[in-house]
Amino acid sequence: MARSRTSKFDAPDAITNELIRIIERGVLPWRKQWTAGGSARPLRHNSEPYQGVNNFLLTMRTVMAGYTSPFWMTVPQANTLGAKIRKGERSSVVVYYGQSRTYSDDEQDTNDGDTEEARVFRFQKSYRVFNADQIEGLPDGFYPDACPVPDHPPSAPIPHMQTFFDAIDVTTIFGGTEARYNPPVDKVFMPSIERFKNPLNFYGVWAHELAHATKAPHRLNRDYGLSRFGNTAYSREEIVAELTSCFLGQELGFTAHTLELNASYLYHWLRVLRSDKTAIFKHAADAQKACDYLIARSEAGRAGATDQAA
Repeated sequence: MARSRTSKFDAPDAITNELIRIIERGVLPWRKQWTAGGSARPLRHNSEPYQGVNNFLLTMRTVMAGYTSPFWMTVPQANTLGAKIRKGERSSVVVYYGQSRTYSDDEQDTNDGDTEEARVFRFQKSYRVFNADQIEGLPDGFYPDACPVPDHPPSAPIPHMQTFFDAIDVTTIFGGTEARYNPPVDKVFMPSIERFKNPLNFYGVWAHELAHATKAPHRLNRDYGLSRFGNTAYSREEIVAELTSCFLGQELGFTAHTLELNASYLYHWLRVLRSDKTAIFKHAADAQKACDYLIARSEAGRAGATDQAA
C-alpha cells in the first residue's frame, strides 16, 4: 500500500501567489500611508526593523489587516514573554536566509595533503510570525501609542525630505510634466513640486526616479538585460524602483508613488511574478541595496556640506 506524503510548504510559491491575488484586485496596499504604534516599519520582538522582502511583506499585511502594533514574533517568542496567540488567528510567512559549509577532501593541499576544501551553500527557509495585535498577554510596550500624522502645506517643500534629496549626488532637472531617469546623460527629470498638490507624492516620485539612477554601472550596476518599454527587463526594474521608494519612504515619511497607476503599471508586476516565483525576493533585495545606497549618498553629501561650511 502506497504511503501518503504531505507536500512540502513552498514559501516562494505561496507568497508570490498571495501577492498576485492582491495585485489582480488593482491595489498596491504598501502605498497606503500608515504607521503602527509610531513606527513606519514592521519590527521584530526585540525592536529590530525588518528589511528587504520581509519588511515589504509585513508592511503589506499590517496595512491590509489594520494592525496597530508594529511588532511581530514567533509562537516560541510570544510564549517566552508569557503570552499566547489568540485562538483562530492566522500566521504570516517570512523568510530567513543563511548559509552552511561542507567540506570535500577531493583536492588535497600540496603542503600536507590533509587540508579539506570548504564549499558554501546558501539556503532560504521560511517561518511564521504573528502581529502583537493577534497575541494576548504581552507587556504594554508591544502596543505603543500612535503618533499624530504631520500636516504638510500643499505644493510646498518638506524641509527634512528636501534636505535629504538635495544632498544626493545625482543631478535632477526640474520642469515639464514627466518624471524619468535618462541613462545616457545620467540625470533625473522631475516636474516641479508646485505640480503636486500633495508634496509627499512629489518625494515618492523623486525617490522612484533616483532608484532607477542607482542601476548605473558606476553605482550599483544593476542589469536585467536589454530594457524596452513593457518588456520583462523593464518590468523588473520598475518593481525595484517601486520597492526602493517604499523602503525609503518608511525612513522619511512618504509612500511610494508614480505619476500613473493604471492597468499597464500593474501588468509590470503581474508578468514578472507569474513567470518567476522568486522574483519578489530578488527584487526586494535589490531595492534594499538601492535604498541603503541613497541613504549613504545623502549622508555623505550632507557631511561634505558641513565640512565646507566649517
